[in-house]
Amino acid sequence: MDDQERQRLVDLYSEIAALAGGLAHEIRNPLSTMSLNLDLLGEELEESDNPRDQKMLKRIHKVQSECQHLNEILNAFLQFARVGELELVEADLNAVVRDFVDFYQPTAREHGIEISPHLESNLPTVKLDQSLMRQVLMNLAQNAQQAMPGGGLLELQTFARDGRVRLEFIDTGEGMDEATRSKLFDVFFSTKQDGSGLGLPTVRKIVQAHRGTISCESERGKGTRFSIALPAAE
Repeated sequence: MDDQERQRLVDLYSEIAALAGGLAHEIRNPLSTMSLNLDLLGEELEESDNPRDQKMLKRIHKVQSECQHLNEILNAFLQFARVGELELVEADLNAVVRDFVDFYQPTAREHGIEISPHLESNLPTVKLDQSLMRQVLMNLAQNAQQAMPGGGLLELQTFARDGRVRLEFIDTGEGMDEATRSKLFDVFFSTKQDGSGLGLPTVRKIVQAHRGTISCESERGKGTRFSIALPAAE
């Protein structure tokens, strides 16, 4: 991607982000009001032993859950739309990965997942927006976690090849067929009932904004490998 094309995409992302911000404002205000009123209704009904009131309370909890889901979708959309201008600093990708592993380790243990880092020494530095790259790592880890409901192994590998620094996420999860794999990065596509369909498209958008590439290999019953390639810092 040349500089002119990258600038065109940055301008497009900025326009989408502005529209998304306006949309978020218009949706969040009534959504917050709805949630507040549901909370107040729920508090009143919780004190009642009347079976009819308890039945109504269950319905209120259901609507509260849907409001929370809408808010999560809204947050995911805003993350997707706001990827554009980056705050790039020269960084050691291994250090970023180690910090993330330390942070994510307790969650991995809770879900029966063993994390196995294989980080190549003397890795060339890369230019990163570390906050956005942390989001990439989190989204990929959560994707692997969902693919291994009974636990499993998550390998994180880094190495350099052909002037690019590579990061691979490899899980021993359920894997996916070709039809699903081919749509992974499509906006709003999700295999989960409550998924926003924006996690992996956001990951790809962040990687591309770093002038990198991301690909996925997977086979049903044999796990999944996500491969990210970033240009080494000049």
